Amino acid sequence: MDGILISSLGSVERSWTKWARWRGVDPVNAVRIAHGRRAIETLSLLRPDLDSEAELKIIEDLEIEDNEGLTVLPGVLELLSALPENCWTVVTSATERLARARLAAGGIPAPKGLVTANQVTRGKPHPEPFAAGAALLGIAAEGCVVFEDSSSGAVAGRAAGCTVVATTFSHPIESLEAAHYLVADLTGVKAAIENGGLVLNLKPLMKG
Repeated sequence: MDGILISSLGSVERSWTKWARWRGVDPVNAVRIAHGRRAIETLSLLRPDLDSEAELKIIEDLEIEDNEGLTVLPGVLELLSALPENCWTVVTSATERLARARLAAGGIPAPKGLVTANQVTRGKPHPEPFAAGAALLGIAAEGCVVFEDSSSGAVAGRAAGCTVVATTFSHPIESLEAAHYLVADLTGVKAAIENGGLVLNLKPLMKG
């Protein structure tokens, strides 16, 4: 979701910075760890002495209240409009409440079923989230394409057996070595139904 469909990096960084200062944690380290990881796991890493569920509610509220600068990323609406609704979903480290709030704020139609932090016990970089996404769609993981922007997400997608396409605008290219392909963003990624199957045209590719 974040970094692929929408950009809410400002909200994420401001929220984690505020929480870190409240809890005596290095804000730079908190923001670095939080990207691409379930908040409950980040909280356990940063302050294992606190009640992670209670802290999760605090960080979730901060992020939901802060939509400043939230934008839909290039090529997203065009690609989604070409996809049959039963062939894609969102696999995110956000909670379901936060994910649906973010998608609504961006005007993006949410699929009926999402895989969120609430639905898995092990988040990215573990493959469980993407395995759950494939199961939700009723498609073997090997037949799924994952779009990711973070290192942990790319690692998780590849470990699940999916083909991984990573976007490069938000994280260094060298951190995305687990991806099969790199693209600047979703502009130019086209979808079409051919011979009863979905075909993606991934151009321009930056890596093969």
